[in-house]
Amino acid sequence: MVSIFNLDGMEHHVRTCIPKVELIDLRVPSGHLKEPEHPSMWGPVELVGIIAGPVFLLFLIIIIVFLVINYHQRVYHNRQRLDMEDPSCEMCLSKDKTLQDLVYDLSTSGSGSGLPLFVQRTVARTIVLQEIIGKGRFGEVWRGRWRGGDVAVKIFSSREERSWFREAEIYQTVMLRHENILGFIAADNKDNGTWTQLWLVSDYHEHGSLFDYLNRYTVTIEGMIKLALSAASGLAHLHMEIVGTQGKPGIAHRDLKSKNILVKKNGMCAIADLGLAVRHDAVTDTIDIAPNQRVGTKRYMAPEVLDETINMKHFDSFKCADIYALGLVYWEIARRCNSGGVHEEYQLPYYDLVPSDPSIEEMRKVVCDQKLRPNIPNWWQSYEALRVMGKMMRECWYANGAARLTALRIKKTLSQLSVQEDEPGPQEGQSPGDSLTPTLGLRHRHLLYLPPSGTEPLRANGVENSVPQPGPAVVGSSAKPGAPGEKPGVVTGGLGGPGRSERGPC
Repeated sequence: MVSIFNLDGMEHHVRTCIPKVELIDLRVPSGHLKEPEHPSMWGPVELVGIIAGPVFLLFLIIIIVFLVINYHQRVYHNRQRLDMEDPSCEMCLSKDKTLQDLVYDLSTSGSGSGLPLFVQRTVARTIVLQEIIGKGRFGEVWRGRWRGGDVAVKIFSSREERSWFREAEIYQTVMLRHENILGFIAADNKDNGTWTQLWLVSDYHEHGSLFDYLNRYTVTIEGMIKLALSAASGLAHLHMEIVGTQGKPGIAHRDLKSKNILVKKNGMCAIADLGLAVRHDAVTDTIDIAPNQRVGTKRYMAPEVLDETINMKHFDSFKCADIYALGLVYWEIARRCNSGGVHEEYQLPYYDLVPSDPSIEEMRKVVCDQKLRPNIPNWWQSYEALRVMGKMMRECWYANGAARLTALRIKKTLSQLSVQEDEPGPQEGQSPGDSLTPTLGLRHRHLLYLPPSGTEPLRANGVENSVPQPGPAVVGSSAKPGAPGEKPGVVTGGLGGPGRSERGPC
């Protein structure tokens, strides 16, 4: 190899010897040395599988989704067709039947749990909403029209699905239908395109709740007894257990108050809002506690609920708490009773002791610590009906739940009071003294009033309120509560009459 370079202006030639082994083959381009060959990791078959596999799986998923959707659409349309072609559906929804006829027919036959589900859906989806009549934390209440009749539609917000499901479930309990419990018609979930509406359809009562009714009107003695008796009848039916193949479980309301009781056209009450109710299975002795965390209204909570001493595993505990709340409702009714032109303004229980929206701690202090109860005016003692109502209230408000009256006992007492109210006064030729008998009408019975013995004054906001102080709750004793040396149990000559047990498990 010869190299040429310039040095001091002179050209120099340098010959370099290179071993043959180090010579480069000029036939191979420099810089492109041939790399050793390696076998390929993916053959044509593998590559086809890698590409085709996911594509095939995607198409398979699309086909399955399409088939499922198509299947459900066919089932839905077939069900719709069968519903309309079903003879029972045709019978239930014949055009000449009104809503009242429909509910009556189905409540007097079968299980007594209401309309079949497909009829409920058909009815609910043909209701035309008219106007909103109320709002609450659950949603709204509307007045709707169906075949010329008014219905109430309770529309739950989607976040209250548990409450909607629970209330619909309770209303469809076998053998629940009763004239003093709100008539359930249908439950349905309707998709309006934006969100799902949860509907609960029931009878419509234009007077609204007992709270609204008492705010607007006063009541006569007869009207007071009718309201109180019908409320007790509805609660007694709820509490009652019917054993048998088509039996009914005992039900406790747990949120009884004047806003959850409706007033019918005939002046009777219908208990509503069963979203917090619990059912008792007598066979297994278990209680199906509602899954939601809502609690009852603080103002109407019984002492044992406020101080958390209630036995949640004992069904009678819930019934006794209902009785306490019923006594507060009776106080609201009796205040609006117009007797001799005298009546009082409507107020909520404990209106003078706690704020408008009391906390549990505030209610506990008044009800449990101070042991105060709503004031019962002394002038009530001048009227037999109001005197009996006041006595019942006190016996519903005992701190010991087991000492309270039962709903059935209250119902019987008010039934007797209603009969006495309907009886005439002294007849022609009969002296007033002859008319003063146990069967005397109420308009004369108040002349016989004697202050109840064994009572001690209870002060509420400076007002003296005579309230019997119960002794230990001993069921089955034979003395009247409040008298010295006596125990609450069987009242002799009081509300229950001789030998009648007023207490026991509520």
